[in-house]
Amino acid sequence: MNKRFACGSLLLLSATLAGPICAAGLTQMEQLGKIMYQDKDFSLHKTQSCQTCHHHISGFADPTNMRDPVNTVVSLGDDGISKGGRNAPSSAYAGFSPELHVEGGDYVGGMFWDGRAAGWSADLADPLAEQAQGPPLNPVEMNMPDEEAVVDVVRNATYARLFRKVFGSASLDETSSAFDNIARAIATYERSAEVQAFSSRFDSDQLSDQENRGKALFAINCAKCHSMETVAGAKGPLFTNYSYANIGLPPNIDDGVAGKDLGLGGFLASVGVENAALENGKFKVPTLRNVAFSAPYGHNGYFATLREMVVFKNTREIGEWPDPDIAENVYQEDGFGDLGLSDQEVDDIVAFLMTLTDR
Repeated sequence: MNKRFACGSLLLLSATLAGPICAAGLTQMEQLGKIMYQDKDFSLHKTQSCQTCHHHISGFADPTNMRDPVNTVVSLGDDGISKGGRNAPSSAYAGFSPELHVEGGDYVGGMFWDGRAAGWSADLADPLAEQAQGPPLNPVEMNMPDEEAVVDVVRNATYARLFRKVFGSASLDETSSAFDNIARAIATYERSAEVQAFSSRFDSDQLSDQENRGKALFAINCAKCHSMETVAGAKGPLFTNYSYANIGLPPNIDDGVAGKDLGLGGFLASVGVENAALENGKFKVPTLRNVAFSAPYGHNGYFATLREMVVFKNTREIGEWPDPDIAENVYQEDGFGDLGLSDQEVDDIVAFLMTLTDR
């Protein structure tokens, strides 16, 4: 990992600006989903919940990684030893991501860095709910043995009555449908105003002169992928178009993250998609909302600070950067890697990105 930039200022800000999550009232479904989102019994050793790696204090990414983005870039599993292969992305605003599909020749949507929660399940037809089913059964993450064990947690929980009230008196009788309803409730909470708050200084238009300069620069240099348009159902821009790109990130060998990660291409190949190699090295374009608190950055956590990520996008083609982890399909459009931004302009963009933190 290139560690030229100090990250202390970001971490100090996290203590003062992150604040509590939105106190808006929740529906019964949202409340049920929140309870299960926070339930550590969904992990084998009862040490880990969804919230463990997707906490509001770190922009719904991993707070352990946020506190030490130089040395800790992937999440620990339920056993306290196993490590994930990628940096945990934010779960905030993920509910706007559509099913994985091709649009204008490019893949868009899905969940996880590689899109493998595609929303293609006939029963769920929702990538966010499909994503919620992944970690409990992942042996490197929450490590539950099977769906039955996950559903048994709810059957034996104090909130089983609420589950039956939301989904019906017989909703815990059949394992497969109950497992789907667990995912639906968690996804409903993740779409609630507590997680998709749209409450940042950007949303209330409270920007300083420097931040406004950064906003203008961002619109010119970054908004093609980190869209500033407002989509249906959103209260403001999502700062992503939910597409995929290989921006040429170097391998993060120093932090033990496996290299030669094919990303979207690897997933598509696993399900038999023709020409999947054309997507090798591409990873989902993340939302930039709450980005100030979701360090480190990149699917492999290569960058400890937000400023370094912006510098990389500005100078990839002209700076002394290591070779990309995946050299195929590297994004070459719109001057990426040679944007010509001055140090002051980089600082202005970073200042703007800091305004995207929900209150």
